[in-house]
Amino acid sequence: MNLAKTLMAACLACVCGSAMAQDLGVKAPPQSRPIVIQGATVHTISGETIADGYVYFEGGVIRAVGKEPLPRIAGEPEIIDAKGKHVYPGLIAAYSQLGLTEIQSVRATIDSSETGGVTPEVRAAVAVNPDSTLLPVTRTNGVLIAGVFPTGGRIPGRASVMRMDGWTWEEMAVKADAGLSISWPNVRPVSAPWMTQTDTEQTDEIRRSLSGIDDAFKTAMAYAAARDADPNLPIDLRWEAMRGVMPGAKQLPVFITAGDVDQITTAVTWALEKKLKPVIVGGRDAPLCADLLKRHEIPVIVLGTHATPRRADAPYDEAYTLPARLNAAGITFAITTSDDTAHTRNLPYNAAIAVAYGLDHDAGIKCLTLWAAQILGVGDTLGSIETGKAATLIVTNGDPLEVTTNTERAFIDGRAIDLSNKQTKLAEKYREKYKQKKN
Repeated sequence: MNLAKTLMAACLACVCGSAMAQDLGVKAPPQSRPIVIQGATVHTISGETIADGYVYFEGGVIRAVGKEPLPRIAGEPEIIDAKGKHVYPGLIAAYSQLGLTEIQSVRATIDSSETGGVTPEVRAAVAVNPDSTLLPVTRTNGVLIAGVFPTGGRIPGRASVMRMDGWTWEEMAVKADAGLSISWPNVRPVSAPWMTQTDTEQTDEIRRSLSGIDDAFKTAMAYAAARDADPNLPIDLRWEAMRGVMPGAKQLPVFITAGDVDQITTAVTWALEKKLKPVIVGGRDAPLCADLLKRHEIPVIVLGTHATPRRADAPYDEAYTLPARLNAAGITFAITTSDDTAHTRNLPYNAAIAVAYGLDHDAGIKCLTLWAAQILGVGDTLGSIETGKAATLIVTNGDPLEVTTNTERAFIDGRAIDLSNKQTKLAEKYREKYKQKKN
């Protein structure tokens, strides 16, 4: 009887957790008429900043950008007076699990990993929950695009670039297959109080992990060669999924999670030998191998600046200054967060810390917009305000890196996005409560 009650309580917790994890808002409809934002300071990112500028977009695409007066526009456009405001491209979280995880204490709301250590056939996009309450919370702070990555195992699957609004994952997907994620193992034994394995056991585990990754790629390459020679051979979904990252005209990157200098060096060396296009995710020690990364034009996705030093003898500001050191070395990078998925909304403040500790301000904005888009392979349509690019942008009352700045309007492919969320609704609710009590 007690067991039955326990199981029932667990089931109810899962059901309630899932119910609380549903965004009840209506998704934005397609852009129905031309829109012109005028009088604002337009931060194009790829070019000059335009004071008293305008942005004209129609059909979800930017048609013109410039300084007032406005050009002649056919029809009856919606005019948005943004005098004193700022227009930026929508911010991009280059690495996240948005839509894959919801409530960390409720296992049923976590769908970020698949069973098995080598699962390249997994695509993050198909598991994204369009009704996650974390999506509206995130976009309220100007983050409109996210790289969504699977986790777990050495080759957990393929990353996807997703819009932060849409009825289905297909509508949300900017790029359903953006590249393959690889979790690179430590390449030397760890000596720490929490480590229960001996150095020999750790070394054996490292060899098995490295061999597993290498064997997977050897098999995938052999499969691709065999299929090219004989298209009638049976299709294997696992190895077919890896063809996109193999050398070719439209080669996708491999996103390799690596932090220590030994990890980064061995991972890059391995990837270059295989003629792959590596992107380092994490990159804590990337400045120590800057020559290698710069020589081969390998970008880095920095997993947040809100972190403590990894080593006892490291400076206290190691994480804060990492982006500035990468920028000084000429390495292209993006900044994301290393916090729980619910805190991806704090993305701009990770860049703000980097700017406070030496990173050029313009670089601080670029690593959240254009550079992030380029690293994810969507720089041709996102990341800057240019004619022909998607009208995915935000209107703010100040610098996005300032905590006091609010995003007042947002557009994804020209669709006007509702910036309310569960938290803003609760704020309204309890303000009304105390207003009534006061009266």
